[in-house]
Amino acid sequence: MHRAAFGLPVTALLLIGVSAAPALAEPPAPPSTATARSELAALTVAVPHSMNGYARDKFDIWSTQPDGCTTRQDVLARDGKDVQDKPGHCQPASGSWYSVYDDTTVTDVAQATIDHMVPLAEAWRSGADGWTADERKAFGNDLKDPQLLIASESSNSSKSDSGPADWKPTNRSFWCTYAKDYTHIKSIWKLTTTDKEKSALSSMLDTCTG
Repeated sequence: MHRAAFGLPVTALLLIGVSAAPALAEPPAPPSTATARSELAALTVAVPHSMNGYARDKFDIWSTQPDGCTTRQDVLARDGKDVQDKPGHCQPASGSWYSVYDDTTVTDVAQATIDHMVPLAEAWRSGADGWTADERKAFGNDLKDPQLLIASESSNSSKSDSGPADWKPTNRSFWCTYAKDYTHIKSIWKLTTTDKEKSALSSMLDTCTG
C-alpha cells in the first residue's frame, strides 16, 4: 500500500484495520468557454480513419502509476467520497461515486466505471491509429487532462465508443463541461473531428453561461 491519509502513515492505518484513500488532486478543470471555442475552431475536420487493427489493449489502460496503484484505482480515490481502501491495497472497499453523465450516485465500487471522455475507438479513428505504443498508453491513462471520469455502468454502456455527434449525457446541465472537456482532449492530443461532431460540440457550448 503506497497511500496514506489523515496525516497517518500507512503502517498506522493498517494497524487500525482500515486504509483511507488519500485526498488526491481534484479532477482537471475544463478550459474556459472562450478557450474551448478557439480549440474547436482549430480542430481539423477529416474523414474518420478505418478501425482496422483497433483493440483496447493497444492503449494499455489501467496501467500502474508511480504511486503503485492502477490508473483506475487512482481515479476512484480522486473522485470518490468517503473512500476506504482495503487494508494494504489500493482497491477501494467502500465509498460513493457521482456519475455526472446521468446525475446518479453509485455506492458499489464494482458499478463505478471509469470512462474515457474521448473514447478509445474514437481516438483511433481520429488519429491514434498512427501513434506509438507509448502515446496510446499515455492517452489511455491520462490523469493530467480531463479525460477520465466516473460513470455509472448504464451511462458508460449507453455512451460506448460514441462521440457527441451520436451521444449526449442525459444530464443536460453537464453539456457545457462535456463539450469543453471533449474539445480540449481532441485539441491537446491533435485528434481530428467531423462536421457533425463539430456542430454537436458547438451547440453544447452554446449552453455555457460563462
